Amino acid sequence: MSNSPITVTLDDNLERPLVKSATPLTKVNEYAELKQLIKKKGLLEKQPRFYTYKILSTVGLLALSIAFLLLVNNFWLQLLNAAFLAFVFGQIGFLGHDGGHRQIFNKTWKNDIVTLLQGNFLVGMSYSWWNDKHNAHHSHPNEVDMDPDIAIPYISFTKEQALEKRNAFRFLAKYQVFFFFPLLALVGIDLQRVSIAHLLKGKARHTAAEAIFIVLHYVFYFGLVFFFSHLNLWQGIIFILVNQMLFGLYLGSTFAPNHKGMPILEKGSQVDFLRRQVLTARNVTSSPFNDYMYGGLNYQIEHHLFPSMPRNNLKEAQQIIRAYCTSHSISYYETTSVQSFKEILSYLHGVSAPLRDKTPPLKRVVGGNAIGTKSLKQSSSTK
Repeated sequence: MSNSPITVTLDDNLERPLVKSATPLTKVNEYAELKQLIKKKGLLEKQPRFYTYKILSTVGLLALSIAFLLLVNNFWLQLLNAAFLAFVFGQIGFLGHDGGHRQIFNKTWKNDIVTLLQGNFLVGMSYSWWNDKHNAHHSHPNEVDMDPDIAIPYISFTKEQALEKRNAFRFLAKYQVFFFFPLLALVGIDLQRVSIAHLLKGKARHTAAEAIFIVLHYVFYFGLVFFFSHLNLWQGIIFILVNQMLFGLYLGSTFAPNHKGMPILEKGSQVDFLRRQVLTARNVTSSPFNDYMYGGLNYQIEHHLFPSMPRNNLKEAQQIIRAYCTSHSISYYETTSVQSFKEILSYLHGVSAPLRDKTPPLKRVVGGNAIGTKSLKQSSSTK
């Protein structure tokens, strides 16, 4: 393994940082040093007032949407309400995310209750399935075969993944840049599908409790739409489709910029914790609007370094972490929301390029075994 330091450059074609070489674990524990700077500022301390406000205000938005659904007898206005409810579901999801990372309370069981209510009951997603998956992602961000967030059947994040795809999945991978946003719209539905499968397999830590709350979610959700609103059957179906697809699009669009299109690490890469978290993450420019809409996830670098940090402290932490990275020659990447999606789409298009190559590979066979590949053009030129 090379002992050269990690360097990050901007590739002109893919327009995203590429890890040129990896370094072994550093002798000096720089992360511990950085953590001391953060702790001195009290940025890891819980924020009960902030989260009281966030929980009450989010529940208030949910109550407003439900009241509108029950009282307003206008289908077109209800479609707007379906979009508003998708936004509310996203905000609820962010609270569940915070609870899953123990940002809200010091005691684990209190965070678990919030996550159970926010995830299973209000959104219909298994909190234990999400916790297991998300913890694996935090431990191995963008690491091949280790990060579940880059092991998605419908999207390829490396050329090797793209070439391994078959049948319909290969077609999706071939033109994934065009399918990216439509697939994001299915994120919410897929989260619920996987959650149900997770519970049916008995993999949850508290299967009965989780199952009860998910059942209650669907009883209330479908009951409000089909039995207590003014919508007829087909209007109710359209309301649910609009709501779920916009929820998926919103949730997916806030998570995608975090790591998609950033450096991919080989399995078992010996990169120290600090650099692993910083180099594989992308921040989206801070503003009051972005901070609210992204649920604090636009501070992805800070969040990955200190997952239990309350989200309202991330902005202050950013100043410390960015300065520390600069002083230690660690690339710290931040860009606008629009540019982040340009980079993601450019990267996905580049990854799937081999599938669009019209020159098929020609296998060179010796003794009945394929020992290499050569393009037809290269083969003919050597004759």
